[in-house]
Amino acid sequence: MRVYVPLTLTALAEAHRTGEVGSGPFVAYAVTPALREWYLSEDIEELEYAALSRAALASLRLLTADPAAVRRRVVVAVDVPDGAASVDPDRGPDPSALGEVTVTSTVPLAKAAAVHVDADDAEQDVAAAADALVAADGGDDDAQFVVDGADDHELLWYATQEIPNLVGPA
Repeated sequence: MRVYVPLTLTALAEAHRTGEVGSGPFVAYAVTPALREWYLSEDIEELEYAALSRAALASLRLLTADPAAVRRRVVVAVDVPDGAASVDPDRGPDPSALGEVTVTSTVPLAKAAAVHVDADDAEQDVAAAADALVAADGGDDDAQFVVDGADDHELLWYATQEIPNLVGPA
């Protein structure tokens, strides 16, 4: 099963240092039944992009919680055994939990298929979105517009061999 793990560049640097994307249990995003129903598509690439987008929003939430982190969203795509990720049946239909899964095992960074990161030129919009997220969650339409502005920036694809260049010297 392909899961998308939301991180920050700081957390990616830690994953690079330790060799682990996460130790279970931790939240990731995947193509779940609720996501399929919400997205109304059978195209697996579109569904995986929707799961990646959900993880990008979760990465934005991590940035909100870490004001010192570089304002770039980070998502690591990892393949885990099917039984290693599960959907909480109580949260499945919750719109805020679409695509959310809990990974129960430790995931080595070596299992990562790719890393998706904002380009440098997205930092200003991502910073504004992180600052506006709480207000957007509270129903502020103007703040939601700012948060949605981060989605105007596509996450770039990086091979796992490029992680040292993304995180800088250890």
